[in-house]
Order: sequence, then C-alpha cells, then structure tokens
Amino acid sequence: MGKKLSVSNLLGIKYLSEKDINLIFETSDNFKEVINRKIKKVPSLRDITIANLFFENSTRTKISFELAQKRLSADIVNFSSSGSSIKKGETLADTVNNILSMKVDMVVMRHPSPGASVFLSNNVNSCIINAGDGCHEHPTQALLDAFTLRERFGSLDNKKILITGDILHSRVALSNIFIYKKLGAEVKVCGPKSLIPKYINDLNITYEPNFDKGLKWCDVASMLRIQNERMKDSYFPTTREYAVQYGLDLNRLNSVDKEIIITHPGPINRGVELNSDVIDSGKTVILDQVENGVAVRMAVMYLLAAKL
Repeated sequence: MGKKLSVSNLLGIKYLSEKDINLIFETSDNFKEVINRKIKKVPSLRDITIANLFFENSTRTKISFELAQKRLSADIVNFSSSGSSIKKGETLADTVNNILSMKVDMVVMRHPSPGASVFLSNNVNSCIINAGDGCHEHPTQALLDAFTLRERFGSLDNKKILITGDILHSRVALSNIFIYKKLGAEVKVCGPKSLIPKYINDLNITYEPNFDKGLKWCDVASMLRIQNERMKDSYFPTTREYAVQYGLDLNRLNSVDKEIIITHPGPINRGVELNSDVIDSGKTVILDQVENGVAVRMAVMYLLAAKL
C-alpha cells in the first residue's frame, strides 16, 4: 500500500492534516463501492481483532462501527460498561489492559470524559479510535459529514456552513469546526448565547445569533440537537421557544431564496431542531450521512491497521 496516514490513532480531527483527511476520503470512495456490491465483504482486516468499548449509550455509531468491522472481516469483541467491572470500581486503564491482554489490535472507544482516548493512547499499546469523548470530539462523525458534503459539492473550499444548536455540549460541533476549516470552508455557529462556548472566539469562528440571517448566508445548515442528558441547568426558557427561534421547518426553509443542504448527525428531536416536514422533504442528506458512515469508518480502520 502506497500512501499512509501521518497518525497511528484517530483521537480527534485536530490531529489530522488535510492530506490525512483526503486520503481517508479517497479510501472511503473505494469502500463505498464495496458496500454497494452484491457481496459486501472484503478480507482486508481478516487477521485484526477490534474491541468496541462503549462506556456511554450509542446506537448509530456502535452499529456503524460494527457493520464496518464485519464488512472488513475483522474479529470483534464488544464491551459495554453496564454490567461490567467498571461498576465495581475498576479503572479505565485496567479494563482496557485486561482486554488487550487477550491480544486485541485496535480499540474503538466512546467515553463520557473528554480526553479519555488520548489518556488511553498514552497508557496502552494498541491503536485507539475515538468514537466520542464527552463534549470534546467525535472525529468519525465529522469525517462522514465532510465526506457527504464533498460528494455534493466536489470541494468544501469557500463553502459557507452554519452549525446551529447546542454547540456547548456537542462533540460533533467541535470536530466539524476543525474539519470544515481545514478543508477551506467558512463556518459560523448559531443558537442561544447560553449554548455557545467561550472557546469559539479562539477558533476564529463567528457567532450568528439570528437563525434566519444565518440561513440566508449559508450553503449548508448543520443542525444539532439539544443534549438534555448533559445539561445540569436550564439554558433557555422552553423547548417550544427554542423551536420558534432556532428550529427549521419547511416554511422557514422555503423563505430562503436558494438551495441549502441540511445535515444532522442524529438522533433527531423531531419538532425541535428539525420539523418532520423538512426531514421527509428530501432536502436533507441525513440518510446519505448514515450510509457514508460505514464506508468512512471502514477507511479509517483499514488505514490505521496498515500502521500496526
């Protein structure tokens, strides 16, 4: 194999170069062709054992990774923190070391603590893929989002992307900001001021408080859900008021005098950030994102396995 990634783990988009991202996309193109064949399996990771460690609930990401691993013929070990020794006080490093002593080559991990995947990469001798660490990063989601937009536009250079919603608690938002900027797009964030983190200023990102104004500006509206499970306080008066201010329905979308691509990482709170009339209108690329997620995750694991 010719080209290789500059990294040995996928810990976050901030550690990837533009070259790395484009290599992942080129490889994803090939795997997308594979998963649309009659026989969807390739023997690329036949001798690789991958442990999926999910310390937080996940449906789409977990299924997507598992499917990608099966398509690549890898051996899979699934671990969930509920009902595990974590509940008995075992540390993260001990848990992972026990799993690695069973000769696991690669670990895909979701964890509620920001930086957990970096901690793991410094403490265990295995390839680590971050499947989401707290409110920090979710690199494979950002890769599949950008890959989906690349399919539509050809290039993200000079595209205008508006990320709207709960920026403060979203790991997708930070990864998306990193990847879109690395690929030459202009990014603005939108939502209640209480849900916009202070670090936004450090990232050279503009805050747009007016959603309608933001829609008129953008080529892509990236909609994020309100992450109620991460909130200890109330950040806005009511969900209904939030939906009026920042929710996207067909009337609002049609009032913009141009075609806008709508993305959403899921799960969707229908009637809050996105109305059913928009979801079912064919104006979103949500199902493309889901399909591309398998191809992108196949590409990531294939390229990282080459570094083992």
